[in-house]
Amino acid sequence: MEIKQTAVAGTLESSDIQIMLSKGNDGIQIDLESDVKKQFGDQIESVITETLKKFDIDNAKVKAVDKGALDCVIKARTIAVAQRALKTADQPAWEVL
Repeated sequence: MEIKQTAVAGTLESSDIQIMLSKGNDGIQIDLESDVKKQFGDQIESVITETLKKFDIDNAKVKAVDKGALDCVIKARTIAVAQRALKTADQPAWEVL
């Protein structure tokens, strides 16, 4: 699916992640800021990428600022930002869960 608008989900509070999603041209490009990037950066990027692919998003720029979020929070924020960017927030994609 094609991203219709730039969207943001999440906060910069402890144990959360803020994700900004915008149009891209060369696959899913993730710019991750995290204090635990060395330990968990690959896992965070994997959760974001897998969740976006469930929405059939193949080209996107992702800016993620992690503050120690668990995988379930990362997935929830990615679902929220994807639905906002695709303008489908009023039509939940339950199969993605």
